[in-house]
Formats: sequence, structure tokens, C-alpha cells
Amino acid sequence: MTETPQEQTAADGSVAMQAGRDVIVTNTTGLTLMEARQVAIDVFNANFIRLADEAASIASARADALREKFFDRLSRENPEGLQQAKDPGFQHAFYTAQKEQARTGDADLGDMLVDLLVDRTKHSERDIRQIVLDESLNTAPKLTNGQTAALSLIFLLRYTRNNSLLSHNALGEYFDKYVKPLASKLATSTASFQHLEFTGCGAVGAFQFLPEQSLENNYRGLFLKGFDPQEINDRDISIGLDRRVFMPCLNDAAKLQVSALNEESLESHLASLSIPGEDVTKIKGLFNATKMNHEEIRAKCVELRPYMETVFDAWSSSNMKNFTLTSVGIAIGHANIKRIIGEEFADLSIWIN
Repeated sequence: MTETPQEQTAADGSVAMQAGRDVIVTNTTGLTLMEARQVAIDVFNANFIRLADEAASIASARADALREKFFDRLSRENPEGLQQAKDPGFQHAFYTAQKEQARTGDADLGDMLVDLLVDRTKHSERDIRQIVLDESLNTAPKLTNGQTAALSLIFLLRYTRNNSLLSHNALGEYFDKYVKPLASKLATSTASFQHLEFTGCGAVGAFQFLPEQSLENNYRGLFLKGFDPQEINDRDISIGLDRRVFMPCLNDAAKLQVSALNEESLESHLASLSIPGEDVTKIKGLFNATKMNHEEIRAKCVELRPYMETVFDAWSSSNMKNFTLTSVGIAIGHANIKRIIGEEFADLSIWIN
């Protein structure tokens, strides 16, 4: 088979591209926003399948919308990432996002793909985060919104902790902001979790993990039943009723509690006060002895926000309680939360490094 010769000309300073199929840009000069946008358009046009008239117009409009959202986010969050447009690996990732958005037209998916792409521009080296983000861009379009919501809730309640939740009001607002948007969308069927396993987002195991465990470990200070002041003397705590260490109980104003959110913060606080070692052991014992059980924790959460009953029921009656996330499941859950709250969330590198 003979090849058809191709010719083209380009003005000074412009980027000339032609291909029978893939378009890869390898020039080493810095790209402007306009040039980077044109690279994305050319890669998409060179690789996306040719569709009939109306379908082609729809697909093109969807890809255009994703590109504009991406470059808008990138210019605000990581302007230096613009130079990633020259990298073949990133071009492939960007094309994947455009292709899937053009195919599905799902607005929520599109926003999540944009978030994953922006994170992808922050990793120019071929490290674990880059590999995970590339795989997540391929995997996210294979999931329903309900499956993505399940990944996000598992990620949130099993893998994260918010040390600013120092009151029941703060906890309720946290539920409103992060949990409520997911609660009504959760996919809980066995088939849904089989598919999540198939796509590499996680695995259903024998070990069970309930939200009550996470709430107990991370926010124990909000779920203490309190103790009588006499308990300090009975336990022979030498510092006595030190207001730096003890406070009125959040759940029973007639009693006291240890002033700490969790064991880690308690240890740090006591160390900063130079509390004697023997007292530290006794105070920790008091902190753990007065905690609520799981049923009481659940009841308190439902008291604060009645919709939490639905969350607890969905978790305990489905494979959510047995599901462990992979790095890809974490990345997708993380990106979906960022999409929902509409603001900066903790960096993915905390969990994938």
C-alpha cells in the first residue's frame, strides 16, 4: 500500500499538526492558553470517531464544555499545569476525558473528570498518583452516580477525619455538607458492588466496618456520657479538676468530660501541658471509660440529623460495610466529594503517595 504524501505550512510561532490518526505534540517551548486549548481540540478531533450529523454536533458541544471548564479551573488552581498539554501522557488523559464526556453528556461525570484532570496536571512525573489518576479517568465513566456516591461515602466515613468538629452543631453541619448530598443517591445492590469490584474500585471482604466505629475513633469527644467530678479524686488524678483538661460534658451538662476530640488530640494536648505520666494514663482511662456504645452513637447522630438513619441503614444492610477501597476507588470518591462541595478539599496525596 502506498502512502499519500501530506503537506502543510504554518506561520511563524504557530504549532502545526497533521496526522492520519493520533496527534501528539512534543515541542519544548512553553504553550499559551490558546495553544493548549487548540492542542486539546486537535487531539480530540483527530481521534474521536466520526458520528452522523446531529450526534457529531452534540458530541462536539459536550467536549467543548468540558474543555472550557477544565481550562477555567486550571487557570485558577494550577496555572503551571498548562505546560502539561505538551506531554503525550497528559494528552491521552485529556482525550479520554473529552471522549467520555462527549459520549455520555453526564454533567456530574464531566465535573468529576475535570477535577481528576486538574489533579493530573500536578504530577508531571510517572509516579503512583499519576498512574492512579490516569486509571481513574478511564474508570469513572464506567460507574453510575449511585456507585460513585457509595465510593464517596465510604471514603469519607472510613478514610478521613475532620479535626475541626468540636461541637454537635459542627458535626451536624458536617453531615449536611458532606453526607446529605450522597445519602439519597447511594447504590446498595449486590450487583452494584460486584461491578465496583470488576472495575477495580475496591473489594468486598469478610471484615465489617461500620460508620459508628469511625465516629467513635475520630470524634469520641462528641460521644461521651460524662462522669461525676468525684471520679477525678477516686482515680487519684493529681492535677485535680484542671479546666485545661476537663470540661462540662456535651451530652450531660450535670457531668464532666475529658476535653479532647480523640485519643491522638488528647495525647498531644496533655504533652503540651506537661501533665505527669501517671496522670496521663489515668486521664486516658477516664476518656475511654465514658464513651457511648455504637447504638448510642447512632442514636445521637440521628437526633442531630434524622436523615442519618437512612445512611446507617443503607450501610449496614449492603456491602458498604464490607467494602475496602483501592487507590482508584479513593481517587474517584475524593474527586466526587470535591465536585459536590464546590471548594478545595484536602489534597489526594494524603491518601495516595
